[in-house]
Amino acid sequence: MTSRSILIKNARVISPSQGIDGKMDIYMEDGLIKSSGANLKVSAAVTIQADGLVACPGFIDLHCHLREPGFEEKETIASGAAAAIRGGYTTICCMPNTNPPLDNAATVDFVRKIAASQAPLITVLPIGCITKGRAGQELTDMSELADSGCAGFSDDGSPVSNSQLMLLAMRCAAGLEIPIIDHCEDLDLSRGGHLNDGWVAARLGIKGIPAAAEESMVARDIALAEMTGATLHLTHISTRGSVELIRAARARGVKVSADATPHHLTLTEERIIASPAEPGVPLIYDTNAKVNPPLRTESDIEALIKGINDSTITSVSTDHAPHTSEDKLCEFELAAFGISGFETAFAALMMLVHSGKIKLNTLIALLTCGPAAVLQHEYDITGTLKAGSRADVALLDISREWTLDEANMLSQGKNTPFIGQQFKGTVAATIHAGEIAYIDKSVRISE
Repeated sequence: MTSRSILIKNARVISPSQGIDGKMDIYMEDGLIKSSGANLKVSAAVTIQADGLVACPGFIDLHCHLREPGFEEKETIASGAAAAIRGGYTTICCMPNTNPPLDNAATVDFVRKIAASQAPLITVLPIGCITKGRAGQELTDMSELADSGCAGFSDDGSPVSNSQLMLLAMRCAAGLEIPIIDHCEDLDLSRGGHLNDGWVAARLGIKGIPAAAEESMVARDIALAEMTGATLHLTHISTRGSVELIRAARARGVKVSADATPHHLTLTEERIIASPAEPGVPLIYDTNAKVNPPLRTESDIEALIKGINDSTITSVSTDHAPHTSEDKLCEFELAAFGISGFETAFAALMMLVHSGKIKLNTLIALLTCGPAAVLQHEYDITGTLKAGSRADVALLDISREWTLDEANMLSQGKNTPFIGQQFKGTVAATIHAGEIAYIDKSVRISE
């Protein structure tokens, strides 16, 4: 559904970057926010009656996997975009671990063209590789990647182990004013591990991944960012030690930010155990809870939430990682890492709001202006509802209860431990650049 002008009436409008939280209207035209306020006297082609709903900027995801090109059996740009839109997202950053990887302008251009033609109702921003082939041996032409439209640089699940190479990458990224988005993992410490190095790993007899594998690389990256002045974003942080390192670095003025995922904020390593065993019978495990970095402990979750509440962690990313059923229906050690997260992110995070662990305004900031601040070249047009910004809006029903049914998921990847989970809170509509990309049938609309 498209329209030249849309009026949202009587919503609770929350825009953390503007300090707005109140009942008002939003008017958008020609793809831009034109005005907001109480009882706007304007004529619009489409009016949405939003009584009882929250209106906020469209969500921004700094870290997702759309799999195309090369792994279309897991996800395509079109199917991933549809799932993201249903989840309230209007801007998503796709990681470069495709085949071929996003390490040159031609491949980046391919992704951008597919996104423009098959997913026009969402902004897809490619993240370019730091090294050629994500092999950690030779830098890409980062300037060429920047010119081709990359919003950041990352080797994602193949972190750059060579510190001298990462130093050069940060110097280049600093000059281009584009962030490094790093997956922090010391592969010498994590190699062969499949879940958190804790009691669940010991009980299952499976090699674990220690917290130090993440924390040692967090410390290295911070030191290099401090040395170069580069903008560093550390993604899917999962441990107490990482939060403490980032908090100290930010206090020193290092240009470092961090995100956590919905699953690291709500699930512990114990979720891997799908059902308890009888005496003498092996535990049944859930490969849908296998993710990298692994689900950690309740103590780590408490540290992440504290980091959110004191602004050490300023955004949430989904790390949406869709897989086929064959990738997960196997032995735990053979199963792929990753959770399909677009369609459950907001609802899972609302569990933290309903339990009083974070405030609704804080949650919306984590999904909007927080990630927008990382995207330096996009900052002024996203994550806000100020006049002149792109008309990206999410309408939220924070009280509606629903249960995740695998059959209703739009992503090709159904690999989530939240199947069958009852949630309270959902996305009622998503508007991108002034066009209605998704709207629930319960929302009242007139034309």
